[in-house]
Amino acid sequence: VQLQASGGGLVQAGGSLRLSCAVSGIISRLYEMAWYRQAPGRQRELVAGINSGGSTNYAESVKGRFTISRDNAKNTVYLQMNSLKPEDTAVYYCSAAIRQAIYWGKGTQVTVSS
Repeated sequence: VQLQASGGGLVQAGGSLRLSCAVSGIISRLYEMAWYRQAPGRQRELVAGINSGGSTNYAESVKGRFTISRDNAKNTVYLQMNSLKPEDTAVYYCSAAIRQAIYWGKGTQVTVSS
């Protein structure tokens, strides 16, 4: 199982980025997919999740700015991030979970300058 996150980078405050998580080895549409982030010195936190039925949930801090989506044909999950703020700076990780199993990808760095 591999989860390959990409799309991170350096952006100015107010800008946008789209993260992608390409999944292989599992059928991602059967899993609950999620994006987490971890800033230096802080715990990893849930940013957004999408379940197998397509229902989504978001951290309060990103509601209205971030959108999680999935393309089942491409076995890929996305995180559209708009109106980025410096406090969104972190390493972003995607995950896939089903029952007792959870898989993690390597992170992608997002840096938002003020």
